[in-house]
Amino acid sequence: MASGWASDGAVQEQIESTVNDEIARVRGTMSKGESAEFCEECGEPIPQARRDAVPGVRYCLACQQAHDKEMKGSTLFNRRGSKDSQLR
Repeated sequence: MASGWASDGAVQEQIESTVNDEIARVRGTMSKGESAEFCEECGEPIPQARRDAVPGVRYCLACQQAHDKEMKGSTLFNRRGSKDSQLR
């Protein structure tokens, strides 16, 4: 139920747009091509099982986890804002 000047599907369009943006961002960060034998961050060997499982991998598991932790939540935002911000 939209109100004011917004169209009936405005809320759903915002949700879908946010989801599509995140899918595009994740696809853009996925590795492609041949996997590296050594981690680009620390230089440690990347196990063959990891190279087989993740095509185009560039980091060992420890460095990848640290990288993912840094990136977590840094690009997501709520297009609608919170109810509190709408009520002010």
